[in-house]
Amino acid sequence: MIQFEWPLVLVLLPVPILIRHFLVPVQPHQNAALRVPFLKSLEALEGSGQSTTITKWVLWVAIVSWCLLVMASARPQWIGDPIPQAVSGRDLMIAVDLSGSMKEKDFFVQGQQVDRLTATKWVGSGFIEKRDGDRLGLILFGDNAYLQVPLTFDRKTVQVLLDEAFIGMAGESTAIGDAIGLAVKRLRNNLAGQKVLILLTDGANTAGAVTPLKAADLAAGEGLKIYTVGIGADEMIVRSFFGNRRVNPSRDLDEDTLRAIADQTGGRYFRARDAQELSEIYNLLDQLEPIEKDQQYFRPRKALYIWPLAGALGLSAVLCIFYLRRKFHL
Repeated sequence: MIQFEWPLVLVLLPVPILIRHFLVPVQPHQNAALRVPFLKSLEALEGSGQSTTITKWVLWVAIVSWCLLVMASARPQWIGDPIPQAVSGRDLMIAVDLSGSMKEKDFFVQGQQVDRLTATKWVGSGFIEKRDGDRLGLILFGDNAYLQVPLTFDRKTVQVLLDEAFIGMAGESTAIGDAIGLAVKRLRNNLAGQKVLILLTDGANTAGAVTPLKAADLAAGEGLKIYTVGIGADEMIVRSFFGNRRVNPSRDLDEDTLRAIADQTGGRYFRARDAQELSEIYNLLDQLEPIEKDQQYFRPRKALYIWPLAGALGLSAVLCIFYLRRKFHL
């Protein structure tokens, strides 16, 4: 249906009529220096039928132009049918480690060996896509923590900016405590029914102004639940000039601290040794934090003022051309 956003503007429609009837007409100048002896003949000619027809035509064009201009000012809109929107009332923030250790290639995605960040992006994109109804945010951290995407229902933007992140973008160290602190700050004043942080890292806290456990204590006080995910394989084979040897690429992972963070805030700690485990963790998070289907409705709006405005301008241009032609006898 069509409705006007500012319907009170329509009361201006009779303004020209009121001006014509209630304002005193301007009197012609009586001290003209030029005397026209055949003035009576001109007046008679002006009162002919042709002049009357032209005057009526111009008057109707002006009336229609005014009506279109007032309609455009009232902001007509086309209101579409209600579209159901799933809203969970949950604010979900994702914090991703971009430190130098995330370049370790101990994950396999679709048969190809990739670094930890690439695996995180590949699995995380699917998780983000399924969070219909949640407000999502993205924090990237290294030497410091940065808010890459504030809380939004626009999942596509979160996916794109996660895909554009690269290792070392936030520095080479790991500021886990600062990442949690930033999440607490961004979620503190939000009135969501539930606040959740998913923190993915492959190391220990080596930078930042706040310790992870102190930040977790602040998060618990604000009702922020934290799920921590430790990323990295337990074992990989390294080929060298002296032969193959087995190493633990996750030797720097501080599982005790990550587990303590989760326990302190009512969340859980997960260990992702490969892409399959990481995918299973996201599936489990879907079960732990199910998407609620509280229905709200959105009615699309399309502005229509451009059409009456274009009509008013077009008719005004016609009147201008008409008067210019009469003035200069074109």
